[in-house]
Amino acid sequence: MSSPQLLRILVSAAAAPQLAPQIGAVLAGRAHLLVTDEDAATDADLAFVSRDITGRSTKHEILPATQRFYDALRSAASLRWVHIHSAGADRAIFGELRARGVEVTTSSGANADVVAQTAVAGVLALARHFPQYMAAQRERRWAPPTGGVLPRDLRGQRALIVGWGPVGQEIARLLQALGLHCTAVRRQADATAAVPAIAYEDLAQALPRTDWLVLACPLSARTRGLVDAAALAALAPGARLVNVARGEVVVEADLVAALQEGSLAGAFLDVFAHEPLPAASPLWMLDNVIVTPHAAGHSDANAQRVAAMFLDNLARWRDCVPLANRIP
Repeated sequence: MSSPQLLRILVSAAAAPQLAPQIGAVLAGRAHLLVTDEDAATDADLAFVSRDITGRSTKHEILPATQRFYDALRSAASLRWVHIHSAGADRAIFGELRARGVEVTTSSGANADVVAQTAVAGVLALARHFPQYMAAQRERRWAPPTGGVLPRDLRGQRALIVGWGPVGQEIARLLQALGLHCTAVRRQADATAAVPAIAYEDLAQALPRTDWLVLACPLSARTRGLVDAAALAALAPGARLVNVARGEVVVEADLVAALQEGSLAGAFLDVFAHEPLPAASPLWMLDNVIVTPHAAGHSDANAQRVAAMFLDNLARWRDCVPLANRIP
């Protein structure tokens, strides 16, 4: 019987030293070689795209180090499977790879707790008027809310959570603990679930009863531009938006207009139509908006969780069983 062919795995130069012993343990003696984009010959059978590869690049502006790894992926003629650190696979490179038959798996769920906590932090900050207090702090101005608009109690308010993956489910759990009534928006309605769910087609009917529109959905043909001027205008008076999904889920010009006009009371935004958010964007300066740099999923332990997901899938690959979190 002939020995198995040498398995070449493309990884970053930074990740290779940490991954080498773990990959060796999973492959249990099978001949393999870790290659990086710095190697002269970058053909590979498998690849792992860790967060250090994307670094400060975004899907709109790709820095040279990231581009070099993407070029290595494109030039790897033998590539059959790529595992990526993110929950979403909407970067153009992954669409290209899938189009040529490469399997792409994600790390969906690895950062669900962290993203959900960030989204709920946004809810709490907006609900308790933190943007206004922080503006007053910068001005060294004592500005208690007496005589002004008092913060509404969160208990009893209604949150509509768009997207029912690991992030959306954890957001609902946390918001329910704060006393909010939660409804999910997902592919199929389910009025009997612990968190009642409506279908995407029924979103418009639920908006007038929504105090918090929380976006935690993947970017798809269904969700692109989902929240436009009409959707924002339909929300309950004083409603706010939280977006930890993708910027393109919202029509950004319509969002800016609603915030400037006051028809939308505030927004916590971690994602944007173009990233980095241009310096000229009005969103930077609106006093009812909190902007974060697509950082909701970052934490010190996330890389370990992502690596564990990759190694679990590598074991599945070894055993010829279906891969987890595969993009169909």
